[in-house]
Amino acid sequence: MLAPVPDHPAAGDASRALWQGDTPSVIEVTEMAERVRASVRAAVELSEPTLEVIMATLLAGGHLLIEDHPGVGKTMLARALAASLGGRLTRIQATIDLLPADIVGANVWRAEEGRFHFQPGPVFANVVLVDEINRATPKTQSGLLESMEERQVTVDGETRPISPPFMVIATQNPSAGHDGTYALPLASSDRFLARVSLGYPSRAAEMRLLSDEPRRAATVATRDALLGAQATVAAVHTSERLLHYVVDLLTFTRQHERIAVGASPRAGVKLLSAARGRAALFGRDHVLPDDVKVLAPAVLAHRLQPVWEDDEATHAVVDEALREVPAT
Repeated sequence: MLAPVPDHPAAGDASRALWQGDTPSVIEVTEMAERVRASVRAAVELSEPTLEVIMATLLAGGHLLIEDHPGVGKTMLARALAASLGGRLTRIQATIDLLPADIVGANVWRAEEGRFHFQPGPVFANVVLVDEINRATPKTQSGLLESMEERQVTVDGETRPISPPFMVIATQNPSAGHDGTYALPLASSDRFLARVSLGYPSRAAEMRLLSDEPRRAATVATRDALLGAQATVAAVHTSERLLHYVVDLLTFTRQHERIAVGASPRAGVKLLSAARGRAALFGRDHVLPDDVKVLAPAVLAHRLQPVWEDDEATHAVVDEALREVPAT
């Protein structure tokens, strides 16, 4: 049973402190994750590699950034994840006039009681969908930082925890620089464990989408089950040799001539968290180099700052690192 949590720490290894019940085995985590994956797959047309990254992010307790064009299923994905876990979903439509208080909440005066009452914002949910996050101003974007990293919000000097599980799924449309968008700064994009693009479905998948009735995800797990799974994932073993490999990848990005700001130590922590999630997804209690290789593009590329404004450079450098840096 989940005990009250006075102050929610960051995701990752600290998730073990949140779980007070019997920790499930890795095989039990794999079985639960497969049920969730099948439920999401039934509701949204996704490629298997993309769904794999999403599930690893979920099991690692991380947040997800989806960059893609409108109408490819980003909102349906968030709904499917929340429904599969029996969790509460809230949606925030980012606009230029959105304020931080519209996200985290505010103290509202109640004359009949003669006092202020805290009105929670939509961030107090299990899955929070922030649609078109790059249409919000940098000030509003920053309103998400504390909640995403520390699982809490502070309003008028008072800190309030957000009940776990908690996942932010933010979407942003590719911007040509002239449509009123604000690029996420590194401090904001670094809060997202992974960035993915859903892409257009295959011809066969799009035919099914056009001919089938609207599909819904089924509730196949519980929020407590997810918390237990995240606690198990946080304890998945990583060898010293694997840690050396991750550090070598990070160092490669920092020394590359096309990169002004390379991957931070936190990027390595997040990469290992995701790799643990993927290992558990495949029924393993230890991380392999292949887990790191598969997830590195989604976890590292959006954390790099290129010398020139060229997003393709970050993906190219991560790909080069995976080719050049030996895993043994």
